[in-house]
Amino acid sequence: METSFIIAKFGGTSVADYPAMVNSANIVIANPNVKVVVLSASAGITNLLVALAEGRDINIRSKHIAKIQSIQYSILENLPENPALRAEIDQIIANIASLSEAASLATSPALTDELVSYGEIMSSKLFVEILKEKQKNAIWFDVRKVMRTDDKFGKAVPKIDEIKQLCCAHLKSLNPETIVVTQGFIGSESTGKTTTLGRGGSDYTAALLGEALNATQIDIWTDVAGIYTTDPRITSGAKRIDEISFAEAAEMATFGAKVLHPATLVPAVRSNIPVFVGSSKAPQEGGTIVYNTHSIKSALPSFRALALRRKQTLLTLTSLNMLHAQGFLANVFTILAKHNISVDLVTTSEVSIALTIDTTGTNTNGNSLLTKALFDELSTVCHVEVEEDLALIAIIGNNLTTTKGIAKEVFGALDDFIIRLCCYGASTHNLCLLARSNDAEEVIKVLHKTIFE
Repeated sequence: METSFIIAKFGGTSVADYPAMVNSANIVIANPNVKVVVLSASAGITNLLVALAEGRDINIRSKHIAKIQSIQYSILENLPENPALRAEIDQIIANIASLSEAASLATSPALTDELVSYGEIMSSKLFVEILKEKQKNAIWFDVRKVMRTDDKFGKAVPKIDEIKQLCCAHLKSLNPETIVVTQGFIGSESTGKTTTLGRGGSDYTAALLGEALNATQIDIWTDVAGIYTTDPRITSGAKRIDEISFAEAAEMATFGAKVLHPATLVPAVRSNIPVFVGSSKAPQEGGTIVYNTHSIKSALPSFRALALRRKQTLLTLTSLNMLHAQGFLANVFTILAKHNISVDLVTTSEVSIALTIDTTGTNTNGNSLLTKALFDELSTVCHVEVEEDLALIAIIGNNLTTTKGIAKEVFGALDDFIIRLCCYGASTHNLCLLARSNDAEEVIKVLHKTIFE
């Protein structure tokens, strides 16, 4: 494979149906440097497969399977008659049916990963045929041959060195005129069982392949034309950012901006590969390019963007034993770690700690992260107060801790709101606030107006 080439990744909405797939295929064809295409499952399919993996009753199962079949058939029926492809899709649907029946008897993370992987397998098989229809030399490639991971099913960790070796063996020798179509999100562990990289993992797949194959750029095609100063659905004043640094984009992704998956950026940063983000529905509108800081020509602004993350829980832990005592914080964090709790923001006083926990995700059983066992154990060392229904607002920028007037500008705009917690100073790239959930969008609008408009 030639050394100068682009890896293009298309998300679920970009391969949702036949017209979306045709749009995406035209983007691939328009740029002869695109050599590898990484696809998500068609929009909605992964959610249906996850539901099937939870072992639903037979009526719900048959409805979900019928829905999956209708989404994929609606694409298939727009293609010229292809008995072999139809047989493949039918076989996959049959496999989904038998695995979901197995899940109804006993669920397991390994079974879930196998079941969920079929979304990407189907979309990539259909997409190859659309490219072939357009007279392109496209081949279907099973990413599991190269995407080697550990066996933590559901959130497997990639083995970077093995991926590089396997990519050299399987992909570097291909004809440079060939377009390789493969799957995001899925991999395999050492014995060949299917694994997944966790939700959002298709971007990560593209970046890992980009790193292993020395790509010159990774293109992420989604349903928005780049990265904006905030979610355009919250305020019409949101502006597109043409160039952004990896550090800024990673902060945005970490604090809830959905355009890029935080982990995506790690292989790209490591290998200094620019990442382009654009809309497959409107490629002519351009997008945002994410660079290493030294590649950005314009000066980095103090304020770059606002990100919002809902479903935050605030724990306030109080103990008079903290007063002039050592080891209290260590004690608390040991308990949190034991219960697999990851903490976002922390502020402390002489006798209390306030910390936020992101409860957007639940654990695999669908239960809350904040269990009775956790509270029982914390209660042995301190008094615990819980506040829910809060939102984290992150102001992302540059040199925030060394620029005068930042606090005045931010807090001066927020007179009308209760700000429950503030974290400022740990990073030069962010200032974080905790507000009531029903105030969150208004806080974003007011801050956006003050800072960007």
